[in-house]
Amino acid sequence: MSLKGKTLFITGASRGIGLAIGLRAARDGANIVIAAKTAEAHPKLEGTIYTAAADIEKAGGKALPLVVDVRDEHAVAAALAKAAETFGGIDIVVNNASAINLAPTASLDMKRFDLMHQINTRGTLMVSKFAIPYLEKAQNPHILMLSPPLDMKEKWFAGHTGYSIAKFGMSLCVLGLAGELRAQGIAVNALWPRTTIATAAVKNLLGGDAMVRASRTPAILADAAHAVFLKRARDFTGQFIIDDTFLYAEGERDFDRYRVDPTVALAPDFFVPEDSMPPVSLAARASG
Repeated sequence: MSLKGKTLFITGASRGIGLAIGLRAARDGANIVIAAKTAEAHPKLEGTIYTAAADIEKAGGKALPLVVDVRDEHAVAAALAKAAETFGGIDIVVNNASAINLAPTASLDMKRFDLMHQINTRGTLMVSKFAIPYLEKAQNPHILMLSPPLDMKEKWFAGHTGYSIAKFGMSLCVLGLAGELRAQGIAVNALWPRTTIATAAVKNLLGGDAMVRASRTPAILADAAHAVFLKRARDFTGQFIIDDTFLYAEGERDFDRYRVDPTVALAPDFFVPEDSMPPVSLAARASG
């Protein structure tokens, strides 16, 4: 089973989780459309669409770097058209682009709320909407959101209501689009990490290097996404997937290889339901 020759349109793929998903597919020989905003190097963030494209090519895939702001309707439509023109179609869409601001409501700037809503919820819906005509022509089409299970608990909203509304909005898109697109055979699923993932956002916003060491690498989400894309779309849709539980069910047993630092206990991520039990221990491993 392979993604060789498949075309993936990935938002926010210049770094982090989006790039990791692209690199995993590229190792199969897939075509990766890097739809992101970063065309020039950022002082605090590694990677641009062009460095990502070079990494994709080195991994064995074909890359198409496109400057895309998922808030811009015309840019999204043009990018999807360019992707289909370049590679002959689109098989998989990954809605990875996301904005985060954990301010409580009283101190949340409404411009920040608008940004999160426009990128997370609206961007996800719009990219998916404009991708439908291309996915309808694909052999095994998938849409994947990097968004959480719909666990409607007060604790997931209190303290950062604005962010939670915008992030759960992505998951509501999964719920609705899975139903809307089932008849066309287009799978729509959500993927979410059990633990924090070592990305720039975790380092810069959630706790620096200490939080990075308590995280898993983006490779765990890349492997989980790869396994999702190999599923028969007509039979696997409307799922809210937790990365390690899903991979364990797929036969994976070595989860230590995803740890940044095995001697540090893993930090749980937001939004993981209490009744979701980890398939392996998240505790620190003995050093030496």
